[in-house]
Amino acid sequence: MQALTLYQFELCPFCHKVKAAAEVKGLAYQKVEVNPYGKKELPELPEGTPRKVPVVQYGERTVQDSTAILDFIEERFPDKTPLLPKDQQLQRKAREVEAWVDDDLAQVLPTVIYGTWGEAVKAAQVTARTSNFGMLQNLMVRAGGSLIMHQISKRIVKRRGGGDAHEMLAAELDKFENWLGDDDFVAGPSVSIGDVSAHGALTCIKDFPAYAKVMERPRLAAWYARVQALRDANRVVDRAADRAA
Repeated sequence: MQALTLYQFELCPFCHKVKAAAEVKGLAYQKVEVNPYGKKELPELPEGTPRKVPVVQYGERTVQDSTAILDFIEERFPDKTPLLPKDQQLQRKAREVEAWVDDDLAQVLPTVIYGTWGEAVKAAQVTARTSNFGMLQNLMVRAGGSLIMHQISKRIVKRRGGGDAHEMLAAELDKFENWLGDDDFVAGPSVSIGDVSAHGALTCIKDFPAYAKVMERPRLAAWYARVQALRDANRVVDRAADRAA
C-alpha cells in the first residue's frame, strides 16, 4: 500500500493528531519536516490557501487541516480500525472531543511547551534536533525559535484571559476525564477520532514537565497507555523514508 506523505512540525499538536490516527489505523506514512521560517518544503497548494501544517499527500490528493485529513483517511481506509462509531450519539461525542482538541487543548498546549524561557529553549532544541535542516537553518531555529515560541505562548495566555498555563491545562484535562468517565475510550469500548486526536495532541508534551502531571492522573494515564498500545501494535512507518525536502 502506498504511504501517506505528512508535511509537519515536530511540536505541532495538529500534526500529531494525524500521526496518531495513521498509526492506530495501521497506515504507512513518511514525514517531511517543514522549516517554520520559509516553509519551502510544503507542496504546491491552491492559491490563497494558508501555508500551514499539517498537509498530507496521497497519490494525487493533497489534503490540508487535521480534521479534513482525519476524515479523508477514514473515508479512504474505512476497514482499517474505524474511528467513527456507527452509533450516531457516540459518533457525535467523538467529534465533540475532536473539536475540543482543536479549539481548546491544542491552544493550551503551547503555553506549557513554550511558557517559560527554559521550556521555550528546550522546544527550540527539540525542533532543531528532530529536523533534517542544514547547519545554518538549525542555528536559526535554536537562536530565534525560543524567542518566537515564548512570545506565542504569552499571546495565547493573554487571549484566553490570563492565568497560569499549567492550571489552564489541568482544567482542560478535567473536561477530558469527564468525557472519558469509566469507559476505555471517550466514545465507549472502541477507539475513536476523539481518542486519537487527544492522544496525538498530548504526545507533543512528552519531552516537557507537563507530561508528568498528565501521567499523575490514573484514569488518564491508563487511557493514554491503551491508545499508545494500539499505536504501537498497528504502526507501519518507514523511518528511512522520513526526510526534509
